[in-house]
Amino acid sequence: MDPRREPMDRLARLASNDAMTTTDHTPPLDGATGSALADASLAHPTWEDVVRRIARRSYCVLGTSSPVHRPHSAGVLYAEADGALYISIERDSRKGRNIAANAHVSVNVPIRRLPVGPPATAMYASTAELLPIDDPHILELARDGRITAVTSHGELEHPAGAFVRIAPPQVVHTYGLGLSLLTFIRNPLRAAGRVERP
Repeated sequence: MDPRREPMDRLARLASNDAMTTTDHTPPLDGATGSALADASLAHPTWEDVVRRIARRSYCVLGTSSPVHRPHSAGVLYAEADGALYISIERDSRKGRNIAANAHVSVNVPIRRLPVGPPATAMYASTAELLPIDDPHILELARDGRITAVTSHGELEHPAGAFVRIAPPQVVHTYGLGLSLLTFIRNPLRAAGRVERP
């Protein structure tokens, strides 16, 4: 057996045993028709499923841009409430400075469907707002226990701290969602999807 095939074979075996996997007879891409088939996505995610998966996670990669358009990305913890994401930062951090100058951000949430291999993802662009640690809305969410992931380590008492509220998205782009695991593994070039807020 070709050792280069071993990781993919292992993924296929795991997918075959996964309860979400269904029988799949879709042929993989080949060299002659790859570019044409890649345009026909096999992924059909739903808005409800995607936002539910985002709400159940607590880690994303946040992308910001400086006043001179220098990009910056960082892995951050978040808490979801009413579709918005809340993140604790230091106001003078690069993230904080960038958001103060440019509210446009990107969010990339990894969504693991198997214990090995690359995760699926949900990605979107939105706008961010900096909030002080004593913002009434933040304090209300904290009292209600809705943003515990970003308030349970002393964030509300951090003198240099702030919170970021990322507005709920209108469009989310996905990769690896809305199709069976086996289809995902066999057709990685056709696993991109897109959902819009109803």
